[in-house]
This record gives sequence, structure tokens and C-alpha cells, in this order.
Amino acid sequence: MKKPIALENISENTVFRKGDVFVLFGELFGRGYATGLLDQARKAGMQIVGITVGRRDENNALRPLTADELSEAEQRLGGTIINIPVMAGFDLDAPAGGPTPTDLLAGLTLESWEREKFDWDYIDQCQAVATDRFTSSVTKVVSVLDGMIEGGRNVFFAHTMAGGIPKAKVFLVVANRIYKGTGARHMSSQALIDSDMGKLILRNFDEVSANTFRHLIDLSAGIRERVEAAGGQVRYTAYGYHGTGILIGGEYRWQTYTNYTQGYAKMRLEGIAEDAWSKGVKASVYNCPEIRTNSSDVFTGIELPLIPLLLALKKEGGGAWADAQWKSCEALLGEGHTLDEVMKKISTLQASDVMVPFYDFSAWPMPNSQAQADLTIGTSNEITAMHRDNKAMISDHLSALVVEATGRLIFGASSNPQTPVQWLNHDVVARCLNSAHADMPAEGANSSSARLQVA
Repeated sequence: MKKPIALENISENTVFRKGDVFVLFGELFGRGYATGLLDQARKAGMQIVGITVGRRDENNALRPLTADELSEAEQRLGGTIINIPVMAGFDLDAPAGGPTPTDLLAGLTLESWEREKFDWDYIDQCQAVATDRFTSSVTKVVSVLDGMIEGGRNVFFAHTMAGGIPKAKVFLVVANRIYKGTGARHMSSQALIDSDMGKLILRNFDEVSANTFRHLIDLSAGIRERVEAAGGQVRYTAYGYHGTGILIGGEYRWQTYTNYTQGYAKMRLEGIAEDAWSKGVKASVYNCPEIRTNSSDVFTGIELPLIPLLLALKKEGGGAWADAQWKSCEALLGEGHTLDEVMKKISTLQASDVMVPFYDFSAWPMPNSQAQADLTIGTSNEITAMHRDNKAMISDHLSALVVEATGRLIFGASSNPQTPVQWLNHDVVARCLNSAHADMPAEGANSSSARLQVA
């Protein structure tokens, strides 16, 4: 992509209705963007169908969910789960009797990981085993799903698979220093990317976050052709992160979290959508503002660009409800601290000569630097310390609002998607939220926003 293409209009759903089928391609765990999209599908009266990645037993064998696990997962989803495990990634796969990539990583130490080299022919074999397992399972899932989609139904496939971090002690220590380390504990993200360990992990990110989207599109072709032949419509969406536009110095400007190591996989995801789009498949990646999730919490400072959303709410025609969000967020701060103080810290970070070089869209994802990590992580720690309770953060409140808005925006845009890749910047997110809550009386705004907290 030469430049980010912004979603500018707030569209309403004109395609999906009661009885149509919404397929969540990725298991629903805790906090995340998918809950907003699911809310919209439920409101439209769609039939909800999910999948499971399965679980690993004590011998590392992949298994379906137990009856209790399935019941709990279906209750969380609010729909039916096809109980065929479709775990992505090759970190725990290997030819029969051979070590898995995670086993190979377990042999690395903090002293040796940068020098250690892998047998890439063997890694290719592990990846091939995993790909065969995954595509075989998805083929079975699609066969079951095909029987659940009656004639005349439209289908919405929502891809939510992401991640791929192997459970290897040495990587977790290195990652902790890259994403949380300051001063003497800082570590270069480029050192990881240049190492064989980093190359292996980047490949696994590709397999989980990107290649699964291609497999979904390809293996569901039979459903797509049958539905479209009968006059129905099929859509595919996926969640990307490739920076986002927020208010910096009073103007919306693209910026990003550094170092977002998974960014390479997100660009691959975009390319898959572009390729499918060129073949007539309505597949779109929506690059959303970053939020706090169970997985993103490892990246200290990733939450900082969320806070200027409060400024966007006011700039984009905010009224009583927007004012209430400011009050709700300020109430989360400890005695003696104000939102103005928080905003000043954010503005100082944004305007720093250290950060300005990172506002280069064409260079994404850039490696971290000592000065950038110290400033970003330091600012994050300072703002966290200003809260009454680090389990009730401004970023939690605003994450829930972003989840709500992105669900509305993506579901509405999917009726008539315009491009294979779009950015949901703070301006359209704020306008969406202000519009959705325009009729809310001021006295009810605070209590409503509290209910939006991410679970």
C-alpha cells in the first residue's frame, strides 16, 4: 500500500437479515474486536456459527472441545460451534517422531539465540504437516457448514485468527525486553527479526494471521458459488493493524505502535484480500485502531494512541454523551490527577523529535530504538500510575468504545465494500459513536458507557 485508504462514510446494513448466516472463523476468547461485529450480527437476527481451534492434550495431540468446554464456548458465542479443531500455526507440528519448532526453540538460551541456526528444510516439513492438518480440518468444517446454510441465505465470514507466538521460554524473555524493556533492559527488535528465531516466529505469524484467510476463502469457494448462484451474497472480513489516524497537533495523522512485529503478517493479510478482490471475491481487511486485548497487553505503550480518541469525540460533533466519556475517564484517575495532565503527556510524546521519524507509513513496521522505547514505555508507565486502579484503565473504557464502533462500521460497510483494504481512523470511529449515542440523555451517558467495558 502506498498510503492508507480511510473509511470515510458510516454505512447501514442493507444486505444481511434474519436467518442469514454469520460465521466467526476464529474462536472467541475474552476481550477482542469480534464482540462488536457479533453484536451487529445478532441485532440483524443472523444465525451465528463458530469454530474452535481445539485444545492440546498432555501428549500435544490436538483434540476437539469436551462437552463442558463446548457448552461454555457456545454460550460465550451465542451460537453453534462446529467442534472440529482448526488450530493454525506450525509451532507444535512435526513429521512423526521429530521435534516440533517449539522443541527446537526450547534448546536456545539467552546467550545463544542470536547465533543459533535452524535447518530450514526441516522447518518446511513441519509447516507442511501443519498446513495439511489445518486445510483438512477446514475442509471438514466447510462440509458441515454447507449443510447448515439453507437456500436463499446470505453468508458473512468474519476472520479473526491472529497470533502465533510459540510457548518458548527464551522467546518470552526476549519479547519482554523488546516490548517492555527500558534502559539497560532494552533490546532491539531488529536483532530478533535478523535471527533465525525471529524468522521462524515471523513465518508462524504469517501462517496464523494471514494464510488462514486465504485457506478460508479458497476452501469455502463451493459455498460461495452455491449462494451466489441462487442470488445471495457472501462477504469476507478480516481484522488488520497497520497504524491508524489519530489527532496529533489538532490534525488527524497516521501513526503506529513500534515495534509491531506482527506487522509483516498483517501486510500479507492485506495482500491476500487484494488478490481475492481481483478475482471478484468481496474480501476486505479493516485496519482498526489498536485496543487493549489479552494478547496486546504484552506491548507496553500500545494503548497510548487510544487516549486521543477523547479529543476526536469532541472534534467530531460530540455532545452530552461525549462529555460523559471525558467525565467517566477522568473518574478513573487517582486524586490530584486530571485528563488534561494525561493529554499533555500524550502531546509531549507525539511531538517529540524521537517519535516523528516513526510517522513514516512507507517504512512500517520500523524497528524500535532505545530512545523510542524509553519514551513510549516510560510514558505508558507514568499514565498507568496516575490511575486509581490499574485494573480499571482509561484505555479499557476506550477499547470498549472502539470495539462497539468498529463492529458497526465493518458490518455496515460490508453490504457494499469499496476496497480490499481500509483504515478505520479516529475521525470515523468518533463520528460513529457520537451518532449512535446522539439521543442519549446526559444523565444516562455515564451508566451506559460503563456497561461498554471490555469483558
